[in-house]
Amino acid sequence: MTTLHLDAEALYLDLQAGVRPLLRHDAALVGIWSGGAWLAERLQRDLGLPGEHGVISSALHRDDFESRGLAGGGDHTRLPFDVRDRHVLLIDDVLYTGRTTRAVINELFDFGRPASVTLAVLVDRGGRELPIQPSFSAARVSLPHTQRLSLVRDEQGRFSFDIKSVQP
Repeated sequence: MTTLHLDAEALYLDLQAGVRPLLRHDAALVGIWSGGAWLAERLQRDLGLPGEHGVISSALHRDDFESRGLAGGGDHTRLPFDVRDRHVLLIDDVLYTGRTTRAVINELFDFGRPASVTLAVLVDRGGRELPIQPSFSAARVSLPHTQRLSLVRDEQGRFSFDIKSVQP
């Protein structure tokens, strides 16, 4: 069996470079809770963007809400700006089925209608169940559906990945 090794810090630098051309003059970074929020926070600082980044949760719009409830910490949405007519750049750590992205877009539209929504991710692991594709991904990997890839942040703010086996 081959062991997957991803350097999250190197991929973050690729994400930073890939996000630059996606930014419009009035763009707002919005990180998907939790790994995407960590990435958006660091991108906001490292790219020298004015204002604050937003954080958005998929919890209230998930199609599995009945079985999961507020799993993952509940509603962490914080948008310190008006999203109406704003170009929103959604940031996520791992894109898999597309269901979280769909739920987040529904949550975003609860706050108003953005001018556009663009998605950038650190890792695209394939396995899409919905027609959602990122405009940029720092890496594309293939993992069995029995494995979960998660971004981890240490006390110094450095990123790494955790791969765990999950029940199908």
